[in-house]
Amino acid sequence: MAMVCLSDFEAYAKKYLPKIAWDYFAAGADDCTTRDENILAYKRIRFQPCMLRDVSVTDIRTKILGTEISFPVGIAPTGFHQLAWPDGEKSTARAARAMNTCYIASTYSTCTLEEISAAAPGGLRWFQLYIHRNRAASQQLVQRAEASGFQGLVLTADLPYTGKRRDDVRNGFCLPPHMKVKNLERAFEGDDWSEYGLPPNSLDPSVTWNDIYWLRSLTRLPIIIKGILTREDAELAVRHGVQGIIVSNHGGRQLDEGPATIDALVEVVEAVRGRVEVYVDGGIRKGSDVLKALALGAKCVFIGRPALWGLAYKGEEGLQDVLRILQDEFRLSMALAGCASVSEIGQHLVQFSKL
Repeated sequence: MAMVCLSDFEAYAKKYLPKIAWDYFAAGADDCTTRDENILAYKRIRFQPCMLRDVSVTDIRTKILGTEISFPVGIAPTGFHQLAWPDGEKSTARAARAMNTCYIASTYSTCTLEEISAAAPGGLRWFQLYIHRNRAASQQLVQRAEASGFQGLVLTADLPYTGKRRDDVRNGFCLPPHMKVKNLERAFEGDDWSEYGLPPNSLDPSVTWNDIYWLRSLTRLPIIIKGILTREDAELAVRHGVQGIIVSNHGGRQLDEGPATIDALVEVVEAVRGRVEVYVDGGIRKGSDVLKALALGAKCVFIGRPALWGLAYKGEEGLQDVLRILQDEFRLSMALAGCASVSEIGQHLVQFSKL
């Protein structure tokens, strides 16, 4: 079967992954309203293309925090890549390096930070951090990430507790015995490691904006905050000195019935007023979705589930295929809309009810 678009990879992954793994990757919180809305919201945005522009040569490169990437799509942090492919996050890192883009590695990786770094030396990698009650373990992770050559620290802000994902509850989700949350293997006492590979209640729900200052004291890495959906929180993020914001609702896995991320993007971009870079994840399935996100002010988008579908298909090679399809579709959409370079993309290209 020819893999023509991202939904082909989704169909393959659903067919061939074990049900418990598929359900874990696919899960949204509660009724999955926000998960599904992330995708539907893109379909409500219409293009206003510009004609008779010279698009004989197109340049789809961009920069994030000063580092050039080949096109404005990176890989969002997702957990447990070994559920999709035996080499797990090592394959993800290699695919990102091969495509010259950014990979955000999750705290909940099934490979260590050091293994991910060694798998793809020279690649652009950021590290996504959950802060746990064991603050010493979180501090060590930050320092290990910096020592391993990661170039950014992504603090996830929307997970003081884990959202209720019904299929995981029904399935009694737990990692297979040979898989571990490798970065936190020796961080917690006790025998009960039942909640997504860690002890229940290990996340720290007392984290506040002031903890950004704590993180700043631990590292020289730029701090990007992930999980912002409102103007008010965007302004707080800027005030607390972050270098970037990822507009995200955790793929609809946390608080259900919040806004789709592409809908939230506009007010975050307006609030930030160019003072920090703004990125978005959630619901990106086509190159034209990437174009819409950039038209509404995102500097780059990040894909979560589609990266896992690529891994499930053929590991590193499958993920490269997914990225290449998005790259080709983005280049084509940009040209058809009348843009020869990323710098020409703007709000004039889209009709959007929130503008």
